[in-house]
Amino acid sequence: MSQATAPEPIPVDQLHFAMPPKHDTVEDERRHRKERLAAALRLFGRFGFEEGVAGHITARDPEFTDHFWVNPFGMSFKHITVSDLILVNHKGQVVEGRHHVNQAAFAIHSQIHRARPDVVAAAHSHSTYGRALSALGELLEPITQDVCAFYEDHALFDDYTGVVVDEEEGRRIATALGPHKAVVLRNHGLLTVGDTVDAAAWWFITMERSCQVQLAAKAAGKPVHIDQASARHTRDQLGNDLAAWINYQPLYQQITRSEPELLG
Repeated sequence: MSQATAPEPIPVDQLHFAMPPKHDTVEDERRHRKERLAAALRLFGRFGFEEGVAGHITARDPEFTDHFWVNPFGMSFKHITVSDLILVNHKGQVVEGRHHVNQAAFAIHSQIHRARPDVVAAAHSHSTYGRALSALGELLEPITQDVCAFYEDHALFDDYTGVVVDEEEGRRIATALGPHKAVVLRNHGLLTVGDTVDAAAWWFITMERSCQVQLAAKAAGKPVHIDQASARHTRDQLGNDLAAWINYQPLYQQITRSEPELLG
């Protein structure tokens, strides 16, 4: 009996690997951002990040870069479709859509988009574990591989003065965020940013889970910290927006396949 020939390896350049798409027109890019925004909001609803009318994700318009798309005030994350999204200008006025804008969304996000031209999207919600960590006024500690993505790349806004409804408070939050991907808003919750909607959403989701892990680990005992050099090396591997985009794709596939009407 002759020995079977082992299968030949498939050339790497013939294997599929998704990367962020490039767009030929501004209309295509706008549609893409709106689809990703609606999907991210649905995921936030699925993960229980809603608390009444609090919470918002914004996406900068690719043409009118001082405008951003955002979820309508008072609409459940779980029900939002692309056609429900509203466009808000730099004065907080709705210029497309027929719903009101959450004034806290405008106050915070407009200042972040203004201060960080590299930011396409920002996400904030009153998630359970993010609020718990924020109540302690703590940052995330390097106790797991995943949380190292935030090592020396998130900040604490160490103040609380009530619901954010004025631009000055938004500017203070933007200043606290600085060049980082995330900020813990003391006694309030989490806020993340990214160069795509996918990245901003992923940073929020994994940051919320990292808060949960830290709180659980500290409740159980004394966590062992990853050393500084290893934490920095891991951050350099996992902490960029492309890595976030890649990590987010399975979630995008799940929500769009199970709830395809969100794209309408």
